Amino acid sequence: MRQRVRLGVNIDHVATVRNARGGTHPDPVRAAEAALAAGADGITAHLREDRRHITDADIDVLSALCARAGKPLNFEMAVTEEMLAIALRHRPHAACLVPERREELTTEGGLAVAGHEARIAPLAKALADAGIRVSLFIEPAEDQVEAAAAVGAQVVEFHTGRYCHLADPGEREVEFERLAAAAAQADILGLEVHAGHGLDYDTAPRMLAIPEVRELNIGHFLIGESIFVGLDAAIRRMRAAMDAA
Repeated sequence: MRQRVRLGVNIDHVATVRNARGGTHPDPVRAAEAALAAGADGITAHLREDRRHITDADIDVLSALCARAGKPLNFEMAVTEEMLAIALRHRPHAACLVPERREELTTEGGLAVAGHEARIAPLAKALADAGIRVSLFIEPAEDQVEAAAAVGAQVVEFHTGRYCHLADPGEREVEFERLAAAAAQADILGLEVHAGHGLDYDTAPRMLAIPEVRELNIGHFLIGESIFVGLDAAIRRMRAAMDAA
């Protein structure tokens, strides 16, 4: 029997709303508590170089919260010495290396690992040596999967944004097959497979048709949906949709 696929909830955009007015409300840590109570299996937070949403203080409190709850914190981070130092200080369950550009509104694609192994491998080793699970957010491409394994990653999280945003059914099916092939390749290379970006009530269950997928990380959709139905209801519905799939 297949293991239950985990749901990680990204609470970045709660902090985006908070920071819009420079106050303390809404509190992303409160959102993390609510997410875990609603059935999330872990919390994801991206500490960006420009601190546009999650802050260092948020990471301090989220680390303590997840430790008390016995739930994993997935620390999304750029491939920089600053972020490495923060990760080593907090020792999250996992560190997911992501691309980052100051001018982007959100993560626009996967991390370019192929061709940059010499820069990424030492950082990945430092994280792994500290007992932090190393994940790479990449495109579902053969060369990127091979490079992820070569630099010592334990997990790959495939960027599902292209699949989610394609309107043409034929093109979407082609992208799904690309995701499925990359997941099978990653599994053969000993990498655990996660997926995320742009997923909603329809596209998240579809990802579970790929047998290698072990975790989905979802943020923007759930935070947006919570405006209308509440965070608890949004997460419970997502969990139910995943379980039904």
